[in-house]
Amino acid sequence: MANQEVVKKVLIIEDDIEISDVVAVNLESNGIKTEQVHDGLLGLSRSKSGEFDLIILDIMLPGLDGISICRNLREENYNTPILMLTAKIDEIDLVLSLELGADDYMRKPFSMRELLARVGALIRRSEKTVSKIEDEPEEKLQFGELVVDYAKHQVTVRDKILNLTVKEFELLDLFARNPGRVFSRADLLNTIWGYNFEGYEHTVNTHINRLRNKLEIDP
Repeated sequence: MANQEVVKKVLIIEDDIEISDVVAVNLESNGIKTEQVHDGLLGLSRSKSGEFDLIILDIMLPGLDGISICRNLREENYNTPILMLTAKIDEIDLVLSLELGADDYMRKPFSMRELLARVGALIRRSEKTVSKIEDEPEEKLQFGELVVDYAKHQVTVRDKILNLTVKEFELLDLFARNPGRVFSRADLLNTIWGYNFEGYEHTVNTHINRLRNKLEIDP
């Protein structure tokens, strides 16, 4: 009997029920199961269940805001990809979300076509990271005091284990495998995020800055 394709599941944490419903309907029509939560505290609890391949997370939520949810998940080493949604214009919230470990963000109102592209890209990239680790279980890369251990999906520098998100790990892996090569922001968006949308280079900047803060003694 042929193996059945595993259906992906997305958790939508959004207090605007109309937006949540529209996102859910479009994801479901593309073969992705969804679960909707409209409260931040419940959203945090469901995020830790391990049932989901991606979390779509609004910043403004009752009970607990999206930034706090993102912070809590990353501090406790939950690495499920997170796509942040925001209606706020304040750039600080977006930067803070990315610095805390969100993988991507979109501003409201957003194109549903673009949202579906982002969701698909984040899930595919996460799958490739897991597949690479499983296919190369014994491989390690070492550069001086930096060691990338694929069997453990673990990075150490100066004998200290780093807590990296999926996207940070992918970026570091790309750089480690291509020493001396120069990548443009567009290159990194397309290679790591799986798309190249103009205006989202800020996502790359923030991830690079966060990775440097974790790696370097004096970033």
